[in-house]
Amino acid sequence: MTIVARSHLKLDEFLPYRLSLASNAVSQVIARAYEEHFGLKMHEWRVITVLAQDGELTQQEIVGRTKMDKVTVSRAAQVLERRKLLRRVTNADDGRSLRLSLTAEGQKLYARVVPAALELEAEVLEGLSEREISELKDVLHRLEAAAERVLSRR
Repeated sequence: MTIVARSHLKLDEFLPYRLSLASNAVSQVIARAYEEHFGLKMHEWRVITVLAQDGELTQQEIVGRTKMDKVTVSRAAQVLERRKLLRRVTNADDGRSLRLSLTAEGQKLYARVVPAALELEAEVLEGLSEREISELKDVLHRLEAAAERVLSRR
């Protein structure tokens, strides 16, 4: 595919802007539900989900997995630790870092939130066919990979 050079930018047609708007709109729906029903901020939910799926990780591994910055991950982990939803222990391989894992309470909360998350996802995707959803996921993965390639060159 050839990209045509343009001399001006129409914001409403600028793909990064459209992606940001769509992402923000979906995130607001989900964040509001997590906050109202489970007392979780979006960043806290992401940390819980990654730990539920991947098991014990360092904060830096969570940063890499979620693309959240290290301060955001650290703050989310502190909140979740105070709520007794995760535990942070010194990393035996590197005393300067911490390893995070869900507590039994954190695992229970995750099990309660998942059905609500899946229901919200279905609601947001309502009106899209299975094929469109599959194609959208494929395009998003390819865009993420392309963005990573661009970042690695800079």
